[in-house]
Amino acid sequence: MRYKAAFLDRDGTINEEVGYFDQLEKFKLLPRAGEAIRLLNRNGFKAIVITNQSGVARGNFPESFVLRVHQKMKDLLKNEGAYLDGIYYCPHHPDFGDPPYRQKCSCRKPETGLIHLVLKEMNIDFSKSYSIGDKGADIEFGHRIGAKSILVLTGHGKDELGRFGGQRELKPDYVAADLFEAVQWILKGESGA
Repeated sequence: MRYKAAFLDRDGTINEEVGYFDQLEKFKLLPRAGEAIRLLNRNGFKAIVITNQSGVARGNFPESFVLRVHQKMKDLLKNEGAYLDGIYYCPHHPDFGDPPYRQKCSCRKPETGLIHLVLKEMNIDFSKSYSIGDKGADIEFGHRIGAKSILVLTGHGKDELGRFGGQRELKPDYVAADLFEAVQWILKGESGA
């Protein structure tokens, strides 16, 4: 069976954008994010986080901290009756840090290298899937994997929206106020309404 998926950015999409985390206590879900992911869970979508975490390469925090943040995210979502089917992250940056973190890799969005890891664990139908995030890289990532893309206006989304005017070739399929509105749009399309 091939699954539909929602590929979700993390910072600015699921949780508040606060720059680089230096304390676990700064991690807070955005309003309605848990409800949005719960709707994906209940409507047959795999909820998969794909996130760039170049703070590792920049020396802002170790990979172990990224894993602690992801555990906190899972715990907060569980409290809201929601869950993630997978979390995949890129710790690299092409210009900062030391090897092995300083590298031009295939896993940093908008590159699609993390998709190979997803496919080892889940059989995804990209033509029935969505990429949701607050940056142009999330939109381009969606186009590259053959999914529809949604820009959310949380996080960096409002600033990014202005860049789509004539400066970006790839535009989002939909612009939503937040993750919850993005999921509502997906489900409305699924129902044929």
